[in-house]
Amino acid sequence: MVYGKQSYTELEKVLGYTFKDRTYLDTAFTHRSFANEYHLVKVESYERLEFLGDAILEFISSRKLYEEYPEKTEGELTQLRASLVCEYTLSQITEELHFGDYLYLSHGEELTGGRKRKSILCDLFESVLGAIYLDGGIEEAFKYVEKFLLTDIEKKTLFYDAKSILQEYAQKHNLTLTYEIVKESGPDHNKTYTVVAKLGDESKEYGTNHKVKEAEREAAHKTIMALGLA
Repeated sequence: MVYGKQSYTELEKVLGYTFKDRTYLDTAFTHRSFANEYHLVKVESYERLEFLGDAILEFISSRKLYEEYPEKTEGELTQLRASLVCEYTLSQITEELHFGDYLYLSHGEELTGGRKRKSILCDLFESVLGAIYLDGGIEEAFKYVEKFLLTDIEKKTLFYDAKSILQEYAQKHNLTLTYEIVKESGPDHNKTYTVVAKLGDESKEYGTNHKVKEAEREAAHKTIMALGLA
């Protein structure tokens, strides 16, 4: 992939926004490893845009939840926001939008599955948000977040409580809920764990993450969705 030469036409159609300056998108999709590997001194990674996008996302989601749930306390709103903007939720959105296809990655990151890594896909939601804000202003930033994140809020925020929801289901049906690590990969300092949620002796859905607890939560969330509990 030649830097700065890819077309964003299809992406802009999906986003519903046409950039005046597409170099913002080049930056939004440039992983630090790419610039380092190819010694592109003048090429900036997405990290600064991600920083900006993270702050904008917190503001937009906070305002939406403040307006949508006038009965909730500050603590409840904070928990709701944390669930809504978590790595799993954001990475699910950008995976569906095929953001990973536009990534500029080093050869090493490419080989180790960087295009599908949840942490990177999560970053891309925020870096693209930062790019939209700089190119089109806060109104366009609001449209992006509302279109892709602030719909089905109740369903999206189930992720935060997925394990307790599944535990209640298991107890109601006299089943034992357990989580089992079925695969470990990667170096010791950066392992990836795949976990399966089991109801009784029956294996249900799987979750993958660098943290076992988050992998369990993902497995639980996928299971409650599959069981139609959401």
